[in-house]
Amino acid sequence: MLKEEVLKALNNQINAEMHSAYLYLSMSAYFEDKGLSGFANWMKVQYQEELAHSLKFFDFVNERNGRVILEPIDGVPTDFDGIIDVFEKTLAHEQKVTGMIDQLMDVAVKASDHATQSFLKWFVDEQVEEEATVNELLDNLKLIDGQGNGVFMLNRELQGRKFMDTTQAG
Repeated sequence: MLKEEVLKALNNQINAEMHSAYLYLSMSAYFEDKGLSGFANWMKVQYQEELAHSLKFFDFVNERNGRVILEPIDGVPTDFDGIIDVFEKTLAHEQKVTGMIDQLMDVAVKASDHATQSFLKWFVDEQVEEEATVNELLDNLKLIDGQGNGVFMLNRELQGRKFMDTTQAG
């Protein structure tokens, strides 16, 4: 059974992951509107990953005999100041999520909840990868100033990204 403070923190994270999914779907819609289907695809895969993350938390809470409480999802931005702005906001968001996962781990440590700590290790590692990936994309976009043939080439490259549910592996 989960301690109350751990359960509350896990429920908050479920809702935060769903908010992240909603944010990335909004970014995907923005890129579709701009005719950047590769960037839209990349964000749609991010959306799918965030939903998978929320379900991993959802299932964990249920496995531990906790009750999942879903809250309304806050609205997300629908317009941006170009490709670089989107990825700057994406990086800032991923850094925020990393902080949330770290705080959640702190709650689990304080509660001496070793099962939750073990569960969260996957997310700690995942956030390192998420930030690194977005950082690399942002660096590439800044190199080409978010314009020109480089955007065309990057757009084509991002079209090939496919969703793989890595939450099932660990």
